[in-house]
Formats: sequence, structure tokens, C-alpha cells
Amino acid sequence: MDLLALADFNLVARHGGFGKAARAANRPKATLSRRVAELEADLDLRLFERGARTLKLTEEGRALFERTGALLTELDETAKAIASGGHSPRGRLRISAPLLFSQTALGKLAAGFVLKYPEIQLEITTEDRAVDMIEEAYDLVIRVNPQSDENLVGRVFLRDRLVVVASPNLPRPVGREPVPAVIRGSMTQAESWEVATPAGKSRLATKPVLSLSSLIMVRDAVRAGVGAARLPLSLANSDLAAGTLVSWGEVEEFETSLWALYPTRRLLSARVSAFLDYLKAAFPQGTPEELAAYIEP
Repeated sequence: MDLLALADFNLVARHGGFGKAARAANRPKATLSRRVAELEADLDLRLFERGARTLKLTEEGRALFERTGALLTELDETAKAIASGGHSPRGRLRISAPLLFSQTALGKLAAGFVLKYPEIQLEITTEDRAVDMIEEAYDLVIRVNPQSDENLVGRVFLRDRLVVVASPNLPRPVGREPVPAVIRGSMTQAESWEVATPAGKSRLATKPVLSLSSLIMVRDAVRAGVGAARLPLSLANSDLAAGTLVSWGEVEEFETSLWALYPTRRLLSARVSAFLDYLKAAFPQGTPEELAAYIEP
């Protein structure tokens, strides 16, 4: 198999078209089209479905892209490291991360990482959806309590707990009186929160009064006294210590775990390894208190 033709196929697959790939690599579009056609003839496989305005990978093309993309990247990195006489990580590192962790900690983490590894071009996008790492060309994703995926491996680097918090000026309801609740996401019907306190477990009936899309917005609304909310301990810790918020108990059935995920262990790039090591050094114990201390102003 012609490795150069395989590299051109990966270039076109990654960019989703011959034109985009040609512009990105500053290569003639006709050359890329010819090289991919030669690879298809060599393999006796159709790798792309070609429409009038669209270009889509076939099932065989997707399998080839998924299995060879990381290998070609690893070969390129190895060649560059040998040519430079060193093994310092270099090149582009694309990461997808959830909104809250990005807003509170990832800016500081990213800056420190780039200062330590100046030859890495770090690119981070913030989104809570489950991205397709292969198709969208991510090297690593950070996710909260991800679903099991046999195509991904990774590690937990942080754990957090939920705590019900309120302004000290908001009286805690007695009996079955509902709690005015600030919630994240769409407004839902009344529910109850089971919390654990030093005095034992109790159940709080709720009445949603405000729905917001960000937990930072939820925290700010709770500070203003509009209602109580369930927040990650790491996000509420400084307010609890300062007395601007008070705890009504921990939510026992909820624990959040932040995972760093990547497609394969065998071909783990030096860039991804360096970022994983940096995460571990930043949060050696992986506790909510550690994250809270990291994001303190």
C-alpha cells in the first residue's frame, strides 16, 4: 500500500472534501483526487461516495480512516522527533471539554500547559454534547460521567459531589413545605431532593422558580436569595467557607466523575500523554476540595 496515497486519503477524509483538503494543505485538488482514486484501485474498494455537492466516507472508508489516522500521526511525530534530536511533544492538540470545567479551570490549565510545552498548539472547544472524536478530529475529550464506549479508553482525574445550598437569608422550609428551587436546564415539575446531614437523612420537596442553562448562573441566583439549588461542591466551596452560602446537606445518590478519554491506548501520542500527566499533576488526589482550591481567585 502506498503510504503517501494513504496520507492523502486521510487528509481528504479529515477535511470532508477534496477542495477543503487542497486548501488546507496547499495542494492541487486534482492531485488529491487522483491519489485517492489510485488507492481505491489498489485496494479494490470504494472509499468515498461522491455526489454532485457531497463527499461521504463509505463504511470501508470510515474503517480505514479510523484505523490509519492515528498511525499516520504517530509516524509523523516519530519522524519529527528523530529529526529534531529530541522527544519534546509538539504539534496540534485538539480537546473538547464540558462547559463548567472550561469556565472555571481550563483557562488556567491550558495556559500552564502551553507554557510548559511551547511546541504544542493547543486548541480547546467547549461543548457538553458527546462529540465524535474520529470524525471531528479530536485527540482527547473531557466528559462528565460518560456512557461506556468500547472505542474509547481513559481515566478519571476528578470527582465531585452535589450539595444543596442556599443563601443564609433563605429560611429552610419545615415539614412538607416546598423549597423554591433554582434548576439547571428546562423547567420541570416539582421533585424532591434527598440529602444527608449530620443529623441524618431528609427529603426536601421543591418548587422550581427559576431555570438557567449554566451552573455558574445558578450559583449567582442562589447567592441573591431567590431559592436553593444543587451545586457541585467544588463550585460552592468558597461561598460555604465565606458564609455567603449555607449547606442544607449533600445529595448522596449523585457523584460526578470527570474523565479524560481518547480513542486508543496503543497509539497514544506524546501530546496526549503530556496533557494527561499535566492533569494528574494539577489534581493529584482528584477531590472536589482540590478543584475548589485550584479555581479560587
